[in-house]
Formats: sequence, C-alpha cells, structure tokens
Amino acid sequence: MDGKKKAGIFITLSGGMCWGISGCFGQYLFNEKGITAEWLVTIRLILAGIILVLMGFTLQGGKMWDIFKNKSDRKQFFVFSMLGMLMCQYTYFAAIQHSNAGTATVLQSLNPLVVLAVVCVKEIRFPNKVEIGAIFAALFGTFLLSTHGDIHNMSLTGMALFLGLSSAVGAALYNLLSGGLMQRYGVYVVVGFGMLLAGIVMLIFVHPWEYEILWDRGTIFGVFGVVVIGTAVAFSLYLKGVSMVGPFLGSLLGSIEPVTAIAVSLLFLGSAFHPTELVGFILILVTVLGLSLYSGKDERKKDGIENEIEKL
Repeated sequence: MDGKKKAGIFITLSGGMCWGISGCFGQYLFNEKGITAEWLVTIRLILAGIILVLMGFTLQGGKMWDIFKNKSDRKQFFVFSMLGMLMCQYTYFAAIQHSNAGTATVLQSLNPLVVLAVVCVKEIRFPNKVEIGAIFAALFGTFLLSTHGDIHNMSLTGMALFLGLSSAVGAALYNLLSGGLMQRYGVYVVVGFGMLLAGIVMLIFVHPWEYEILWDRGTIFGVFGVVVIGTAVAFSLYLKGVSMVGPFLGSLLGSIEPVTAIAVSLLFLGSAFHPTELVGFILILVTVLGLSLYSGKDERKKDGIENEIEKL
C-alpha cells in the first residue's frame, strides 16, 4: 500500500470519526445544558449551511447557483431538503436526546436496509438469500438492542426506538434523493444549500431566539463541536479522503462513525450499555458492513463488464 492511499485512509477515518463525535457533542448538550433537539438542529442547519455554502463559493464560485437554474433539479433539491436533510437531521438528534449518541447512530446505520427495500420494490423482485440473511440479522440486532433479549422488557423507550428507526429512513432518503444532484453540482451546493433551506424552515416553527440558553464555555464548545467539527471539518476530511481512496473503500471506512459514537458515549459521557446491547450493536454493524461489501462487489463486477464492453 503506497503512502497516498495510507494517508487517504487516515483522512477518511478522521472524517467519519468527526461525524461520530458530533452526535456525542449533541448528547452532552442535551444532558448537561438542557438544550433540546429542536433548538440544536435549527442552529446546526443554519450555521453549518452557511459555512458549507461559503466554502462552496470559495471553491466553485458562481457555479453554486447552477442548481437553481434547472427546473427538475430545483424541484428534486427542495424535496431532498425537506424529506432527506431535515428528516435525517432532526430524527437523528431527537433519537440521541431520547437515548444516547451510540444507540441513535447505530439505529441510523440501518439505512442501507431501507435502500435495499426501495431497490427491491423498484426492480419488482424479492431479496436474494444474502439480502434476506442481512435483513434478519439486522432485525435481530435491533431486537437485542431494544429489549436486551427479553420480549417483555423494552430497554429503549418507544419514542427512542421510533426516532432511531425514523432516522434510518431519513438517512436512506438523504442518500436516494441526493445522489444524482451531488454528481452534477457537488456536495457543497447540495448539502450546503440543503442545510440552509431546511434550517430556514425550522426557524418558522422553532424560534430559537425564544429559548433561554446558558452560553458558558461548555455550551459554546458543544455547539462548535456539532456545527464545525461535525459538519465543516467532517465533510472536508471525508471528501478529501474519498478522493484519495475511492468511493467504495470510503463508504466502508465511514462505518467508523457509529463505532466512534459508541466509544465516546461509553468512555466520556457516562452512557452504560448492557452486554446484550453491545451484541446488538455488533450484529447490526457487521450486517450493514457485510451488505455494503456484497453490494460493492456487484458494482465493481458491473463496472468491470462495462469497461470490457467499452474496450470492444
């Protein structure tokens, strides 16, 4: 392995860890500062959106406006901002507020299964044996996580489980609705403007200026962690790393996010995990990682076939 690829792996992992830490900063603000998910998500979307848009203008200049010139892309972008960005962000942080960063991040990582369901419906087919195995393994992991293996005892509240699974749906919609747009316009355009638009919508309902927030060093540090480290720094590192190692390896390395969230929640935020929960975590993460590897294998095989056809 050459030095460039090693550096790319390190940078990609650093970006994924920043995303994981972001949720932990949110947990700290909820538990120690009495901040709500509604307030934090509104502030994050607005400030992070502004940061990413400014970074985009620095890198892309006037091309940042191109997405608004195409009617169909403009319509898809607005749908993405509401159903993808807003839903994904709010349900994730609300799930953290009702549980912890590790649990919420692992539940959100179930989103590939939602994508799989959409693909099966779109292609009018049933899941194959590998996909069925992944579904049952992930469901069993979720069962262990939410009940500790006792069907008569819910270790998670119903709201926490609902929000966590909703965040998986939101993350799936985020990926499904943004893919083509990001290829055409870039991540700073789609994510930056998407966050800004979603944040403006949140402003209409939340009114963050009406909240009484104690702005001490802990609050400032926590908000900085969510907005800057968990957004600008995370995106910059991850995108730079993916450009060096490729999208497939980058997506696998991104799995460090839930691992980071669990570790930080356990070591620094006082979250206590039952041994059965840890088994559930591992089962879900291994299942999702295995499904990603299986899907990536098909994609690489398909790309290889297409390349051979082009040579002919």
